[in-house]
Amino acid sequence: MVPIMDTRPRAYLVCASQRSGSTLLVESLRATGVAGEPAEFFQYLPTTSLAPQPREWFADLDDPSVHELLAPLVVGDPDSETADDWRVRVVASGRTPNGVWGGKLMWNQVPLLVGRAVALSDRTGTDLRSAVADLLGEEPLYVKVNRDEVVSQAVSFWRALQTQVWRGATPPELDANAVYHAGAIAYLVSLLRAQDAGWRAWFTESGVVPLEIDYRDLAADSAEQTGRVLAALGLDPELAPPPALERQANARSREWAERYRHDAETEGYPL
Repeated sequence: MVPIMDTRPRAYLVCASQRSGSTLLVESLRATGVAGEPAEFFQYLPTTSLAPQPREWFADLDDPSVHELLAPLVVGDPDSETADDWRVRVVASGRTPNGVWGGKLMWNQVPLLVGRAVALSDRTGTDLRSAVADLLGEEPLYVKVNRDEVVSQAVSFWRALQTQVWRGATPPELDANAVYHAGAIAYLVSLLRAQDAGWRAWFTESGVVPLEIDYRDLAADSAEQTGRVLAALGLDPELAPPPALERQANARSREWAERYRHDAETEGYPL
């Protein structure tokens, strides 16, 4: 009898927008010890070698009252790594000893990934799908994390941009310095909606059918949703751990979300 080959992917890419719950998912997968070392490998700007800084998120918003609430820009160094060396590093950094690779990609990072892959020595195309396949040497499992409640997502994003605490509980002294700003939240609502629309259009146009995970389901039972990814990779879903992170949302988050919804009704901000 000819053995049946397991054709399931040995790599996965979590596709999301900021503050969608994707960090909880990838940290839960990391905690298994067998599902790669997923990270945001593609967030770094070539001009600075840094992830986008708080003020850079609002570069197109001409509102000094927003910028003054955010940390000053830090000067970085231009990226000098060759594309092939970048590939070697990213693949090695995201892989566990069993050969499974994991990573995370936000829609705003797509141009950075595609632009980086252009110079690979064996590039096969110019689009995102070929860039990912050329990077990893295979077509990964695409996992899409969805968060329908965009106002709460934008509030979470705005708080994190001010405190620069991206996971776990925010220290009270930092959280106390965060300031509500309807204009900033409105800008982020529009940005996050555009990111989600970008992902949905790309999946449709590319013919990729992702494994979809809803934020509410992930928040309610992260082990179950993590197990779905593990199963799709041919790994034991029972390896999914208890929640790997403490939720950042608190009464202040809910208060800001309700305040923004009221402001949106009276001032015409997007919901």
